[in-house]
Amino acid sequence: MNQVLNTLRHIIRTKSLREKIIFTIAMLVLFRILAHITIPGADVTGIKSLIGQQGESALGVFSLLTGGAMENFSVVLMGLTPYINAAIIMQLLGVIVPSLESLKKEGEAGQQKINQYTRRLTVPLAFAQSYGMMVLINRFSPTQIVDTTDFTIMLPMMLTVTAGTMLLVWIGELISEKGIGNGISLLIFAGIVSVVPNQIAGAFQSATLPIILLLAAATAILTIFVVYVLEADRKVPVVYASKKSGQQQRSFLPLKINQAGMIPIIFAISIISFPSIMSQVLQGNAQFEFLTTWIGENLNPASPTLVYNVIYFFLIYGFTFFYVSIVFDPKKMAENIQKRSGFVPGYRPGTETENLLEGIMQRLCFWGALFLATVAILPLLFQQFLGGGTSVALFVSGAGIIIVVSVVLDLIRRINAHLVMHDYDKL
Repeated sequence: MNQVLNTLRHIIRTKSLREKIIFTIAMLVLFRILAHITIPGADVTGIKSLIGQQGESALGVFSLLTGGAMENFSVVLMGLTPYINAAIIMQLLGVIVPSLESLKKEGEAGQQKINQYTRRLTVPLAFAQSYGMMVLINRFSPTQIVDTTDFTIMLPMMLTVTAGTMLLVWIGELISEKGIGNGISLLIFAGIVSVVPNQIAGAFQSATLPIILLLAAATAILTIFVVYVLEADRKVPVVYASKKSGQQQRSFLPLKINQAGMIPIIFAISIISFPSIMSQVLQGNAQFEFLTTWIGENLNPASPTLVYNVIYFFLIYGFTFFYVSIVFDPKKMAENIQKRSGFVPGYRPGTETENLLEGIMQRLCFWGALFLATVAILPLLFQQFLGGGTSVALFVSGAGIIIVVSVVLDLIRRINAHLVMHDYDKL
């Protein structure tokens, strides 16, 4: 306890860090204000009722990531989803398009150029997705939330939502530049945390005290498990030869178990939600009645069945291997070790080291994929175990816990690094 208080005093006394934290908090407050500014012309009461009924469905998960912006039909309705999609697309294109791959090798200047392309791609994606989201909301709702047939109503709404997304991107970049932490991640973190009080209040209203205590215990245990795995890594020993002193310097290469982050879950949610969305579009068509009925009974995200959980599990598992194969390049890593006059003990530089790193990452990816898939479906299984219904859901979803823990751990590392640098500058 004393160590925590001493750290807080140290943070308050460090002027530069204190200013960064205050600026970050101010930007997050601005984001929460924007999330409550409603776009005129929509049935806000109807959409709040719809989100409450959808629970863990595509709309429910999306509402969680936007921090309730969808429920309020606010100017930041889409949140940062278009930007995240644009970033994923650019990352995948970086493997296919040679010019983008060369930009990655140019360091910070190349990354700034890629970020610029990402922002440009976000604009058309946000505009198109805003229309799709409004149509989707109407399809899910028994009443008309937005008049999608009136172009004079839809166009201003779509432009407003697109501008809202770009405003959030700008706020996120401001936080990254002048605040503390990754701005985009912090905005998503703030959106998830903002709905936790409502989740807790809902549990107190509709659940008994033993169930509430069980929910709190399950959430705490799952959080500890996520922290443990996210902090775990495989340390590959590396020896570097010093040309000046002739001595060897021993170090290690840390390889994270969860190398893919949240991307596989985002991919999996998009894929498994697609059949439910299409069934809403095809509903009422006699030719597809059997298909829509089967999807409604087996692949409905609002009431996940065994079939849904199994498919969701293996989608996350497969996407984890796919994404890690894109972002992790053992050949390049082996070349970098060799260029710095380093080697892994017992393995020749070059091909042997590359094969070693590839084998280690495949084994780590097996456990990392198992971790992501398990954490993603555990809350769904827990909800079914308690009898279903949003009133007995965990206070934070599995995906939400991974995001929250990742952001908090990153913040702690950045604050500690800033404090160490501040003390070093005083010497």
